Amino acid sequence: MAEDLHPTAIIEPGARLGAGVSVGAYGFVGAGVTLGAGTRLHHHASVEGNTVLGEQCEVFPYACIGGKTQDLKYKGGNPGLRAGDRNVFREYVTVHAATRDGDFTRLGSDNVLLASCHVAHDCVLGSHIIMSNGAVLGGHVVLEDYVLVGGYGGIHQFCRLGAYAMLSATAKLVHDLPPFFIADGTPAEVRAINRVGLERRGFSVEQLERVKQIHRILYREGLNRTQALEKLAAHANAGSAEFTRMLEFARRSERGMAPGGR
Repeated sequence: MAEDLHPTAIIEPGARLGAGVSVGAYGFVGAGVTLGAGTRLHHHASVEGNTVLGEQCEVFPYACIGGKTQDLKYKGGNPGLRAGDRNVFREYVTVHAATRDGDFTRLGSDNVLLASCHVAHDCVLGSHIIMSNGAVLGGHVVLEDYVLVGGYGGIHQFCRLGAYAMLSATAKLVHDLPPFFIADGTPAEVRAINRVGLERRGFSVEQLERVKQIHRILYREGLNRTQALEKLAAHANAGSAEFTRMLEFARRSERGMAPGGR
């Protein structure tokens, strides 16, 4: 399938376009860019820098993907951005390249970033993530699979959000948000399990019960964090996927897990 390039689109020499790529009016594709088969840039969309987008991605008007990091520690070189397949970048989304030469900001596949979202340098996003309008990630943030960030939610640099977690709209996260949970507030605190999200992802009644047990131990039994993690590790369900995921997340947490709230 041939490319569909509007006469006003600018495709710099050196850009690599897969079969069936579409670039609308006044779209821009930089010299170092690779676009996978079937990817579509709407009018006035820009993809630049050392950037690779996978197949069937969609970039809406005025989005800027792969732009230079805003990190003042940038010293030159050729850092970049790597994204998988079927990612959607809505209007005015910005996703920046990494800061250090040879490093990459990374996105998995099947993510949806709604209007005016920002993904800063060196972030690592998994797959099946939804960022609602105006959500912003500081540098080096990690979002695991199936995370949802509500509208205008803000996430501090170096925070990690575990799989299936949700940050509510307008919340400010300054700690790591464990998997399966919802956090809200400024600063954000864990409020409950993400029941609706887990049910939508096919979690069984037994799995939901294990998640509730984890939440109770971490946030409802009055234990300090060390005591709670020791109890999780000694629990009869410690070998389950849910307990294992939580314990591994806690082991890797660098900013400390978000406190609980009511």
